[in-house]
Amino acid sequence: MTFLLIALVVLLAITIFRFYRQRTYLNVLTEDQFVEGYRKAQLIDVREPQEFDKGHILGARNIPVTQMKQRLVELRKDKPVYLYCQNSSRSARAAQLLHKKGFEDIYQLKGGFKKWTGKIKMKK
Repeated sequence: MTFLLIALVVLLAITIFRFYRQRTYLNVLTEDQFVEGYRKAQLIDVREPQEFDKGHILGARNIPVTQMKQRLVELRKDKPVYLYCQNSSRSARAAQLLHKKGFEDIYQLKGGFKKWTGKIKMKK
């Protein structure tokens, strides 16, 4: 019983630590803030291709988080990276990977594509 309690406390501490550390390198933006800057940045949809094809933010490139490591060469470190996924969990993982690889100007859409009310494009 004591071991289980200790394990739970450690897990909680790790989660809290990661949350606060992430806030040092990932800027979470409202939709209005996101719209203000994404046209001058690299707009990346980190969802899977079938999700992207059903609808995505106009101008976005699809680099699924599952392929991010292999496709880092497609991104520039000298330009801001604006990320989004369906609801923010995958874009947070992508941001963590980019941060580890030396990217500094990383932004995430608060609430993800699910909350997006702006223009979208769908594959025909």
